[in-house]
Amino acid sequence: MQRLLFLLLFLSVPVALAQSPGEINFYDHIAPIIHKNCTPCHQPDKSAPFSLITYEDVSKRARFIRKVTQSRYMPPFPADRSFQSYLNERSLTVGEIATIQLWIEGGMKEGTKKKELIEEINFQAYETRPDLVLKMQKPYLITGDNTEDFRFFSLPTNLSQDQYITSIEFAAGNKKLVHHSRLMVDTTNQIRGIDGLAETDPKVAEFQRIALKEEFLYGWVPGNDRIYFPQGTGVKLNAHSDFILNMHYAPSPVRSSDQSEIRLYFARDKVEREVKNFTLRENDISNKPFIIKAGEKPTFYISKKIDKTVSLVSVLPHMHLIGKRFRAFVITPAGEVINLVKIDNWDFNWQMTYQFRKLLKVPAGSTFIVEATYDNSAENPENPFGPPRDITYGWGTNDEMLNLVLYYLDYQEGDE
Repeated sequence: MQRLLFLLLFLSVPVALAQSPGEINFYDHIAPIIHKNCTPCHQPDKSAPFSLITYEDVSKRARFIRKVTQSRYMPPFPADRSFQSYLNERSLTVGEIATIQLWIEGGMKEGTKKKELIEEINFQAYETRPDLVLKMQKPYLITGDNTEDFRFFSLPTNLSQDQYITSIEFAAGNKKLVHHSRLMVDTTNQIRGIDGLAETDPKVAEFQRIALKEEFLYGWVPGNDRIYFPQGTGVKLNAHSDFILNMHYAPSPVRSSDQSEIRLYFARDKVEREVKNFTLRENDISNKPFIIKAGEKPTFYISKKIDKTVSLVSVLPHMHLIGKRFRAFVITPAGEVINLVKIDNWDFNWQMTYQFRKLLKVPAGSTFIVEATYDNSAENPENPFGPPRDITYGWGTNDEMLNLVLYYLDYQEGDE
């Protein structure tokens, strides 16, 4: 039966039609699959815990790769692609999965290195250097007292002129303990000097009264990676502005440190249009209060109307551990439905920004609908409490949230 399965898969693979299992090699057949679908995360300073770049990287983990690709656990892409399609979809075809299996069965032959592949291994083929790297001014000491820690840091850009951000990336200095980060932009320079200010510090209330240029430019959560804005667009970053970095560190019994950084990529050509964002959040829930009672599996709803026509670029859904299902769509004044994102099996460890294949026109007067289901029962293995207890809103890991972050452009004729 196993040989028959391999034969059927073998016949479905274009490369395998011309090659026997023993002729499949890393450089000709496996590297293109791995470099396209795995290496963007599996490289130094990225979200994955180990690199998958060279033959040595891949061959020593080949059987693990076979297992997680067969089960489709990797590459991760939680959103339902039949509900909406995305520009940054990650997936392997049946043929690609079969090619990996046949390569392993054939003895993991290395093949002959190619000059262009060596260039890829040096990241130049799929990675560009950031135009500006903003690093926390010094390592922040994580005390190791087993409590969650929320801190604010100021990172001055020291830019002498305005720039437009076309891509942005956050690199966690301590991947194990950085729970999430939120990037804000201040153009007043009145908040400079905060370096590890605790969320409970009275000074936080003072600076929160200052109007920020961007209250949420970008949010990093587990699974989210570098985001890109459409060609000819960008987020305006004013000269001399400062980034405010809101960091959430997970509890740890061991003393440690973190020195995370922001990587910014600027427009090379003229930017015609400015990317903006807005967030649907807990205050927008229609069936309040937002309390997930012990033992229950409630669904909460958001219904929000917009008064101008926009072109959506991407969406970022966000919940915590007991999130179960998430769905968001738009109902237009004409009664048409525009699907945004649907996740049937929420995974806290893989929260992504989903960029649409083309801009989605949302007419003025349309209503955004969000449906989020939670499982606060003892049967939920992700439940942080045993026995279950009531859970409500909060930034902590064991609290809950309900957000949908949307990037958009003011609509122009022809966007759709």
